[in-house]
Amino acid sequence: MKNCRIGVYVCMCGTNIAKIVDVEAVANYASSLPGVVLAKTYKYMCSNPGQEMITQDIRENNLNRVVVAACSPNMHERTFRNALRAAGLNQYLLEMANIREQCSWVHNDPVQATTKAKALVNAAVCRVALHEELESVPVNMCPNVLVVGGGIAGMTAALELADAGNQVYLVEKEDHLGGNLARVDLTAPYLYSARDLLTERITRIMNHSKVKIFLKSKLTDLKGFIGNFKATVRTMNGRPETDKISEVEIGNVIVCTGFKEFDASRIVHYGYGKLPNVITSFELEKMIRVGRIETKEGKIPKYVAIIHCVGSRSQEFHSYCSRVCCMTALKYAHEIKSANPECYVSDIYIDMHAFGKGHEDFYRRSSEAKTLFLMYEKEDRPVIHKAGPKDDCEMLIEVNEKLSGELIEIPADLVILMVGMEAREDSQEIARLVNISQDKDGWFIESHPKLEPVATTTDGIFIAGTCVAPKDIPDTVAQARAAAARVLARISKGKIEVDALYSVVNEDLCSGCRLCNQLCPYSAIEFDEVKRHSHIISALCKGCGVCVAACPSSAITGRHFTDQQVLVQVDGLLCENE
Repeated sequence: MKNCRIGVYVCMCGTNIAKIVDVEAVANYASSLPGVVLAKTYKYMCSNPGQEMITQDIRENNLNRVVVAACSPNMHERTFRNALRAAGLNQYLLEMANIREQCSWVHNDPVQATTKAKALVNAAVCRVALHEELESVPVNMCPNVLVVGGGIAGMTAALELADAGNQVYLVEKEDHLGGNLARVDLTAPYLYSARDLLTERITRIMNHSKVKIFLKSKLTDLKGFIGNFKATVRTMNGRPETDKISEVEIGNVIVCTGFKEFDASRIVHYGYGKLPNVITSFELEKMIRVGRIETKEGKIPKYVAIIHCVGSRSQEFHSYCSRVCCMTALKYAHEIKSANPECYVSDIYIDMHAFGKGHEDFYRRSSEAKTLFLMYEKEDRPVIHKAGPKDDCEMLIEVNEKLSGELIEIPADLVILMVGMEAREDSQEIARLVNISQDKDGWFIESHPKLEPVATTTDGIFIAGTCVAPKDIPDTVAQARAAAARVLARISKGKIEVDALYSVVNEDLCSGCRLCNQLCPYSAIEFDEVKRHSHIISALCKGCGVCVAACPSSAITGRHFTDQQVLVQVDGLLCENE
């Protein structure tokens, strides 16, 4: 630790840390460690006063290393790096000790928690002494953008980007734009025409000089890194030998591939596919668009039943809520009553989620329109069977009504199943092509669910709309515009700085076994056929360390995570600190 002047800053995080950990004792302990010039505590170290204190101390005390004992580095490491930069110190001369998630939040004994916090701080001090000044890599930014998916999210993002003067390539799998919204007649809660919403978007995008549309096309390959991608698009012409292959150079990608509806035939209790007048919500939309709601026999239904949460909020299928079904069901009740005022509409639900603007009023208006609301238990589905010859209806629905506590039979001539949203069957292929992750339900995973809702762990790849999770039209449009804004912010700089935390290959030690090429989760490693050794693309590398651990020749070093840095940190963690 020769010539090291280390400042240690222990955050109270309100009471998140200070309630369990004796932060003053930790700071006093830290001040006795070799190389530590000063140690301080503060209520919220990530706040502006906390950052300014660090910046000022660096300048006044000539600090050349900083340790912050606070929350997870995932939350605020960038914040504290910026504080170092503001003081003129290299941002990588920082180390964070997580004494919140890894200490105060998992301990009840203050003595043990404080002892552990001291060990974590000691480990950080030992490690930061070996930190080196690293420089970020500047990368040129191609202003062109690829948008995958031509639904409301894809078109919104494409128009935002194109209106800003950037070339956009829009790839749509179908032979038309509009996505799932093109299958809808009216939208809840104000009963606006979905067709009018789409017509305006489609007209603008078809006539936009900065948008090139690929219909009946799909992304087949994506190579490169942020700012410098090369995408291959295949346009299907009916026969593989006549398919057109296009290559486009782009800087960023926005994935807006949407959702597919749940297959209602998977729930046998509802008789979908066997009872002819049990239909899905999208099949009802077709009837509404034609202008006639009727049974398969061509009769106007006297009794209509709407069943919620088909495929959603079920441990057997999908545990999540599809969000739009409740308000869409109320919309159907209005449309059915408008087409046939004498019709009796039953709305059979688990919970009524009226979460959006104007939706609670919409719910109230639906109840005033004499819709019969019936509630059933979450794991107790209604059962549909054909009615007897003496019954005045096509089917009978048995439901254990929760509020009355009775088993009720509901007549129905037409049953509408509110099918939930689920990830598309080709989402796994898209995830592989653009190198992003999926959750257990197949939805694409954002970089951070709250702070980075449209970014992914692969720089330059953004996600928006219902490929991320179920959501309604306003949220979809907002997310598409957010993704476009993120891309425009990067394009405006001309260049972008890539994090300096990447791995490097020692060519003299590399044996050319290519093991790292196969293991890299970010496809950041290439093999040079001429030199017969591997090379790491720094702009793609995330410094995960998989290649470092796997290399049999020890030819790969992880910058900022060298063997020496990790080993000295372990030693600091395990040594006595009383």
